[in-house]
Amino acid sequence: MKTRCPVAIRFAALALAPVSLAPMLANPANAFIVFDPSNYSQNVLTAARSLQQITNQITSLQNQAQMLINQARNLASLPFSSLQELQQSVQRTQQLLGQAQNIAYDVQQIDQAFQQKYGAVPLSASDQQLVTDARSRWRNTVGGLQDAMRVQAGVVGNIDANRSEMSALVGQSQGATGALQATQAGNQLLALQAQQLADLTAVVAANGRAQALQSAEQATAADQGREQRRRFLTQGPGYQPGNAQMFYGKN
Repeated sequence: MKTRCPVAIRFAALALAPVSLAPMLANPANAFIVFDPSNYSQNVLTAARSLQQITNQITSLQNQAQMLINQARNLASLPFSSLQELQQSVQRTQQLLGQAQNIAYDVQQIDQAFQQKYGAVPLSASDQQLVTDARSRWRNTVGGLQDAMRVQAGVVGNIDANRSEMSALVGQSQGATGALQATQAGNQLLALQAQQLADLTAVVAANGRAQALQSAEQATAADQGREQRRRFLTQGPGYQPGNAQMFYGKN
């Protein structure tokens, strides 16, 4: 039996080598694809989480945008103001009060008038002065009554304007787009109520002034009446009895 040469064996191995390596060097397109379920599920779960994060970010941006819109609405100013109309109503009432006749709404003027024409009647005053003072007090009383009626008429005239302003303010309040507009509409409604209270105060003051002048006139007239009665009873020597001759005799 012949022993093979080592060199021959090596050549034979090299000749067979390409045949044995051919499957390993084949085209990758013809290779088998191995499917890993665990890896696939992990990839799907990661993609789902990423999609959820994107959705959450979109929702957050939408909420922030809506919050900014709401803030803009809450900060929007009310496109309506009744301040000028309310001020005009107050000014009309003030003008009527400022036109008070004879004795105005002034403390010093009231004190001066009562010192001169009201209160105790001076004993040294002449009869003509008493009549003049009484007539002046009567004019003050009549003027006070007229002033009170004029203020009442002015306040009644403000009612229609107040009704229009109230309707407009209620409509603005109900149609407010934000908290600021609703608050401003509410503030203007409160201002309207304050103006109405001011009118009511003016009416009460005018009526009180008229009643006070009338009561002061009556009190002073009573005191003057006593003084005039005293003067009438004490004027001159009074009645003196004497002889009276009714028939004349013939000479």
